[in-house]
Amino acid sequence: MKRLNLVLSLLVALSMALASCGAPSTEAPAAEAPAAEAPAAEAPAAEAPAESGKTVLNVWSFTNEIRTMAIAFEGKHPDVDVVYTMIPMTNGEYQTKLKASLGTKDIPDVVALEAAFVKEWVEADFLADLNEFLPLAEELKTYPAVVQVGTYEGVTKAYSYQATPGAFFYRRSIAKECLGTDDPEEVQAMVSDIDKFVETADKIQKCNKDYFMVGTSAELFNPFLANRKQPWIVDGELVIDPKVVEYIHFAKMMREKGYESQAQQWSEGWFAGMNDTLTGADGTPKKVFCYFLPTWGLPYVLIPNSKSDTTDTGGDWAMINGPLAYQWGGTWVGAMKDSPNLELAKEFVKFVALDEENLTNWATGVYTNEYLKAIDPETPDDQAQAPGDFVSSQVVVEKITPQFDGSDLYKWLGGQNNYEAFNKAAPKVNGALLTGSDDAIQRALESQRDQYLNGEIDEATMWAQWLDLVRNEFPDLVIPEPPVK
Repeated sequence: MKRLNLVLSLLVALSMALASCGAPSTEAPAAEAPAAEAPAAEAPAAEAPAESGKTVLNVWSFTNEIRTMAIAFEGKHPDVDVVYTMIPMTNGEYQTKLKASLGTKDIPDVVALEAAFVKEWVEADFLADLNEFLPLAEELKTYPAVVQVGTYEGVTKAYSYQATPGAFFYRRSIAKECLGTDDPEEVQAMVSDIDKFVETADKIQKCNKDYFMVGTSAELFNPFLANRKQPWIVDGELVIDPKVVEYIHFAKMMREKGYESQAQQWSEGWFAGMNDTLTGADGTPKKVFCYFLPTWGLPYVLIPNSKSDTTDTGGDWAMINGPLAYQWGGTWVGAMKDSPNLELAKEFVKFVALDEENLTNWATGVYTNEYLKAIDPETPDDQAQAPGDFVSSQVVVEKITPQFDGSDLYKWLGGQNNYEAFNKAAPKVNGALLTGSDDAIQRALESQRDQYLNGEIDEATMWAQWLDLVRNEFPDLVIPEPPVK
């Protein structure tokens, strides 16, 4: 782990290569975010000879999360030198670099794959068959959706250390004021389906005109998509599931009735709603009742943004399943089939995603900076894993859930065990809907949706332009007639 340094010449070379390849747009997708914030300035590690007598294992990722596990792996395998390469994916650098390595001596042994593009790699022919680990996944009761996402045509090629079911986080104080209760079971009954969600949004608005039900209807894009009956592509044809049309009409209704703040997801205004610093155009204070976020959204998005210089909403939140079961994000790990160290690469994947002790340590905060430095003294001072990430093994989840009673997360949620709540949601997630083409199709729809909601185009134009974008991206795909003409 001694070679994760910033190498200027390599960074310049990578930048030039990306420029020549025509990197994708820098605009962040409205419904997708990394499972954890990673320092964008880190660059691939430099070539250097392995430590004497050690086997080199090259691991590539877009986040520094798995580096924690890589150090822990070295602790278990002192004869292995893990060379960890972190490449940011802000402008598509990670995917570009990965594809450029195929068929070359630079190919990594192990790769991390984000939810937005994991299926593209699982459906391709670059990852090793990991079906040998299925009995272990069954023993650990890995959540079915996690295995589904990493599987194509009966072959499992990637596993995840996380399960990422989504939740509905709401403000207890607003619930008490406008709904008469902040009890999670009672509030869940009020938003148990979309019709009831809309009814509750109307109550919130009538209770106080300066309250919004949700920051943006874009948060519900994933929940609606997760409840389709069919994936985007079936037998070479684009499928416009009724849930997709329902979502667009729902989003338009939320905008017209003023149930959303209209803040763009991941924008300053969207975050401001988490700490009560959101204001209207005239400076009037505004509040947001709820946010749709997955497991990682609690420690990485909601909690960090619940404080401002003058406010702190911690302790005023609760979580429930909400109207629709869904998952969002996550990181899968696979071994490249052309790896010169294939068996060791498989062992690393097994350790990361299917090792009970590692998953327990990851979830409960064992991997402190001190712990990691004891293995590798050159570990950066900020490298560690705080407790709370929701892991993929139901066996581990059920064993450690009681540890979160009385924890800081428990107190932040006003006396709720987040692990217990996510465990109820995780089995309901359907991972079979993901395909390798999802990211491009959904990005295109999001861009057209926003124009429609902003009144720049009508609905018929939105559908037509979206289908044109999909047709250009996938010229061999059979494109249906638009649902509205």
